[in-house]
Amino acid sequence: MTRSTVAELFDDRLCELGEGPLWHPERGELFWFDILGRKLYAPGREWSFDTAHSAAGWIDRETLLIASETALWRFDIESGAREQVHELEADHPVTRSNDGRADPHGGFWIGTMGWKAELGAGAIYRFYEGRLVKLYGGITISNSICFSPDGATAYFADTPTRRIMRQPLDEAGWPHGAPEVLVEVEGPGNPDGAICDGDGYVWSARWGSGEIVRHAPDGRVDHVERLPVPQVSCPALTPDGVLYATTAREGMDKAALDDAPLSGATFKVCDGVPGRAERAVNP
Repeated sequence: MTRSTVAELFDDRLCELGEGPLWHPERGELFWFDILGRKLYAPGREWSFDTAHSAAGWIDRETLLIASETALWRFDIESGAREQVHELEADHPVTRSNDGRADPHGGFWIGTMGWKAELGAGAIYRFYEGRLVKLYGGITISNSICFSPDGATAYFADTPTRRIMRQPLDEAGWPHGAPEVLVEVEGPGNPDGAICDGDGYVWSARWGSGEIVRHAPDGRVDHVERLPVPQVSCPALTPDGVLYATTAREGMDKAALDDAPLSGATFKVCDGVPGRAERAVNP
């Protein structure tokens, strides 16, 4: 695997909580969110919302499925118009959406969490063919949602546990049997967002350590990329093997921001990764 010598700045707009990067394979374009800034970004463009949004999948060339603190929405990229398709914990004001990703079967997994990371307040759901089904409850910070290329395995994390879990899936993409531990994170940094590459290796963003760690399917550490900021939140991958990542400034004091002034920017991390296209959502 070849790689950049140093992660390159991709976009210098500084997000308070950059998250949910999505490479749209039909448009050849990166989208990402600032959850606390209530914005969706793409190169040279941005959209503002009246509520927090955190994650997306693509439906077609012109339409995204985006998750907000209260609902899932169809989002028209050109007009900026939204149409609600399903409520998401709309009657639980303590929670908001967090990590999410389309699965290889056309479903969309979306996690929630408390605004103040209240213990066990969140959950992870699957939205598929118009139904939203709770898969796991008692989640504090939902993260690391990604899928093996063959669609047989899902990965997820409840960040404070410092574990990335591996979940077998059935032929329709539903959990089959109990999840098992893939990784027990040791050392600095906590598991945040993740992506699974074309070879089935998991790239895990580590909040607090400024790293993205590549894990083999058996959990061992295969490779580490380091960024010039501590709070790396989530990676995204292109079909031709370029890895991007969002970062955050949330909770950093002046001294920390002086040491890492690009915190909150979006980076091109490396190239030469086994590429993979994100699957479209079947809403």
